[in-house]
Amino acid sequence: MSAPEAAAGGPAVEEVPGRRPRRRLAAVVLVVLVALAGVVLAGRLGGAEQQESALLGGPAPGLTGPTLEGGSFDLADWDGEVVLVNVWASWCAPCRREQPLLVAADQALGPRGLRIVGIDVRDRADDARTFLAEHGGAPWPNVVDPDGERAVEWGTFALPETYLVGRDGTVVAKASGELEAAWIDEHVVPLLTADGAP
Repeated sequence: MSAPEAAAGGPAVEEVPGRRPRRRLAAVVLVVLVALAGVVLAGRLGGAEQQESALLGGPAPGLTGPTLEGGSFDLADWDGEVVLVNVWASWCAPCRREQPLLVAADQALGPRGLRIVGIDVRDRADDARTFLAEHGGAPWPNVVDPDGERAVEWGTFALPETYLVGRDGTVVAKASGELEAAWIDEHVVPLLTADGAP
């Protein structure tokens, strides 16, 4: 038995050249990937951002169904209107933060022609109504979407998402994440002042 083997209490293990650098490289790559995922997720949970969507420039999907308020809704009844379609749920934290902005937008821009409709996704009706009462209310209809089918038809990936439908019935913008006043100013207000609207 050689001296190294005796000192270690058994046969010495020879290091394979290049093995440790590969392990370090793999660890570095893993850390970088995790960091990048964190940046993307932080951006996703941050404020609203314009997102590409297969719906942009095309006709808005249909939206019909019962509402939280006990009535029924059909988007076709709002043909020729500027419409914000907001996809939300009571269990969604960014939805809670953006609700007062939607209420403010309705108050300020409703008289200028803006219509808002919500799609309440995978929610209990009582929870959704409590959410609305606690966060400024919603004088607009909210279509119930217990299985998420309507949200999928609108191309929703995560909550909240908001779609802007122009007077011609096309989807002209999509915001992913918590809605911001700047997004409304940039995308909504110009549509309200177009075509001779006040």
